[in-house]
Amino acid sequence: MGYLPEAETLQICRDLIRIDTSNFGDDSGPGERAAAEYVAASLAEVGIESQIYESEPGRASVLARWGNQDSPRPGLVIHGHLDVVPAQAADWSVDPFAAEIVDGYLYGRGAVDMKDFDAMLLSVVRARQTAGQIPDRPILLVFTADEEAGGVKGAQWLVEHHREWFEGYTEAIGEVGGFSTEIAGQRLYLIESGEKGIAWMRLTALGTAGHGSMRNDDNPVVNLARGLAALGDYVWPEEPGPSMQALIAKVRELTGAEGSPAEVIEHFGPAVRMIGAGLRNSTNATMLQAGYKHNVVPGEAVAYVDGRYLPGHAETFLPAVQEIVGDKILAEPHIADRALEYPFEGDLVDAMTVSLHRHDPEAHIAPFLMSGGTDAKSWDKLGITSYGFTPLRLPGDLDFTALFHGVDERVPVDALEFGSRVFDTFLDLA
Repeated sequence: MGYLPEAETLQICRDLIRIDTSNFGDDSGPGERAAAEYVAASLAEVGIESQIYESEPGRASVLARWGNQDSPRPGLVIHGHLDVVPAQAADWSVDPFAAEIVDGYLYGRGAVDMKDFDAMLLSVVRARQTAGQIPDRPILLVFTADEEAGGVKGAQWLVEHHREWFEGYTEAIGEVGGFSTEIAGQRLYLIESGEKGIAWMRLTALGTAGHGSMRNDDNPVVNLARGLAALGDYVWPEEPGPSMQALIAKVRELTGAEGSPAEVIEHFGPAVRMIGAGLRNSTNATMLQAGYKHNVVPGEAVAYVDGRYLPGHAETFLPAVQEIVGDKILAEPHIADRALEYPFEGDLVDAMTVSLHRHDPEAHIAPFLMSGGTDAKSWDKLGITSYGFTPLRLPGDLDFTALFHGVDERVPVDALEFGSRVFDTFLDLA
């Protein structure tokens, strides 16, 4: 094709990592404005106009139209977020914002989540734009703020305030998927075709306040502890949906494994932490609040629980939690967002599959249900079908899923370059 789509990927990724966009979940971080300006300038340099929107000062997202805007085909949204979770430098072996290369890996906060894909996208778009290789369908490039805090100041804000940008767009790709794992010595690429729902809950135990020296049979701290212990001990049943059923079938094919879905998923090794979470609902207590003095039994105690439910369980999940914790605790929704699941079929899925096979003929490919959430939840409100496709060919011994939000987050340099080539091919097919 006369151009190298991966030519700038590494440098762009290093540049983006060096722009600190840490998102602390409040207004204390640096925001995304500097990164947004970098993206806008990178697009402008090759003649692509973009618009920067701020939901609040410094909380910036970038949108740009590309591709054949006169095509009758429905549009494709390609999205990445600019913010990253914070990093404690003392925990890292390198400066998390220096973008150092060590033993063939690019280290830095955002190297995996998700400035790698931002860099792939910019590199491929710039190369194709310069070479005149424009996709024959409308493309909307979106680089969002605030994804790491739920997208309230990013994707959600764009959907609420600039819906007009998305008119005529029916499909999207972004994070998390397209990366390889090793199963029985064979590479299996996982494409995200759904996400669990978010049900963050507030659990309140009421009781009888009193003096700490006296017997108290209605201590809310004790009541809360018992309820949390019951919730922590509860094993949610395996109820895999279509995406996970397809994944389990593929693993059985590769390994000949028998047994329950959870037993089959164990073939992913350490990655089972994330992959296995798609088999069942989950609950994890994360915060506690109770009391105000050592010798005073308080009148209430509060816990916050991170709940994630499978598609189709939106109406039954909270009542189930309430039954588990018992009648001395009130379980209430605190933050909620929808579950997603899309069929693993159609032209877009074919384009992802063929592009991976073209660059890795030995690839095996399957869908999976993501344990966390992405900006796809916002696009779904507009009727946009989303898949996670950040193609990376990874070493079989790399515990990749542990690098999301992890210490020493890193990505192989050759995986970045591989991903850019795959993504370039994808744009020819999508």
